[in-house]
Amino acid sequence: MKRTCNDKEMCPIARSLETVGDWWALLIVRDALLGRRRFGEFLESLGVARNILTVRLKKLVADGVLEQVPASDGSSYKEYALTGKGRGLFVVLAALGQWSAGDEFSLVDRKKGKPVRVELRAATAAKWVWMTCGLPRP
Repeated sequence: MKRTCNDKEMCPIARSLETVGDWWALLIVRDALLGRRRFGEFLESLGVARNILTVRLKKLVADGVLEQVPASDGSSYKEYALTGKGRGLFVVLAALGQWSAGDEFSLVDRKKGKPVRVELRAATAAKWVWMTCGLPRP
């Protein structure tokens, strides 16, 4: 079902879902963050139909999450690379993983070997919680 909304009234979360709100989009981004770059790598990892993967990759490119780049091995193939916008989704995926799996999901600081948790903090480093920041009301 296609959702319609006046762009000027659409909240940032609704706008984000226009790009990454379907089943495959964030899984493709996850795989790209894990180093997958080629169509075949995404296909094998995700087990998605070729036609669906093609459409999703084109949309992620059109929305500026991925870009097509020449193959890193010099072949005539194209690869998909995350843009800055795509790399920005790392914190979203980390937060979703943490939310879904709780303590079973852990990110580890590679230098210190310590667990890392996703938190929202003020510039002063004070921890923010929902009651103190929330989302702007429409």
